[in-house]
Amino acid sequence: MNLRKRKKGTVEVHTSALNDIMFFLLLFFLLASAVVNPTVVKLLVPQSSSGQQSTAKKAVTVTIDDNLKYTINKKPVTLTELQTELERYQKIEPDLTVILYVARNVTYQDGFQVSDIANKMKLKLVVAVEPKK
Repeated sequence: MNLRKRKKGTVEVHTSALNDIMFFLLLFFLLASAVVNPTVVKLLVPQSSSGQQSTAKKAVTVTIDDNLKYTINKKPVTLTELQTELERYQKIEPDLTVILYVARNVTYQDGFQVSDIANKMKLKLVVAVEPKK
């Protein structure tokens, strides 16, 4: 009768090859995320504590920059032309979502003018924010 305990072997997992793969995946996703949405205009937008983003498949981006210049999908328009341009997009896609990018130093009134136009047209409106750091 053998009462001595047997020595159990040690189990090792070598992850050096996995580190290389994870690095290349991370690099690929960082590069891919930079070219995903090329229609975005770089603005300093307000911050949100939740940081959640909402995107829609049928969306139009409306941007108000620091000089109160309005653009729809990078096409410059005036405030008076904004509703007719949105109506043109709405005829193409009835279930349209407007993503509103407003610079930080633009007044609330200018942002609410676009909101009023979207509400009159019964469009969904999403205000773009950036998460707090």
